[in-house]
Amino acid sequence: MKKIRITLVKSPIDRPERQKLTLQALGLNKLNASKEVEATPQILGMVRKVEHMISVEDVA
Repeated sequence: MKKIRITLVKSPIDRPERQKLTLQALGLNKLNASKEVEATPQILGMVRKVEHMISVEDVA
């Protein structure tokens, strides 16, 4: 399965609680934290919900 690297680039302060919980579920707790995850439909759905606060890149 394809892997992606997600990085938190904007602070979750003053965001809805649901978006904060989504970031926590992705494993992004601190600013500039990165995580490599499998690109499953569930993960891609979570990424889509918070795409304005993260950057996404493919991992070869």
